[in-house]
Amino acid sequence: MANTQGASTRGDGGALRCLKQVGLRPTRQRLALAGLLFGDSHRHVTAEALHAEAVDAGVRVSLATIYNTLHQFVKVGLLDEVVVDPGKSYFDTNTTEHHHFYHEDIGRLEDIPGSSVVLGRLPDPPAGKRIASVDVVIRVTGDR
Repeated sequence: MANTQGASTRGDGGALRCLKQVGLRPTRQRLALAGLLFGDSHRHVTAEALHAEAVDAGVRVSLATIYNTLHQFVKVGLLDEVVVDPGKSYFDTNTTEHHHFYHEDIGRLEDIPGSSVVLGRLPDPPAGKRIASVDVVIRVTGDR
């Protein structure tokens, strides 16, 4: 989908090309879900919300297939998964380096540019390991 390059997959065969580029077989369901996910702007979506969107669009797909497809897209680098609570994940079409505000009161993620978060010091990783990345989720809520 090459969404990080600003390309749209809707109506131009972009979904097909993208799936082939990352080695995923372009099944009907993968193509349909890619078309829903990757458009002109980045988005954060739960599996349940994508399932509802697919049903509204006339795509016959189970919630289990949605989860499997989202995790396949994460594995090949088309999406990032942002876990906000045990059992609650959002899938992010923006795979560039960045962080998030999580609006707890409305259940919404908002991007924070990677350069806006400055970490003072990280602990040394366990022996034989290296730090691959650091993901920051800052939880916010409405006024008290």
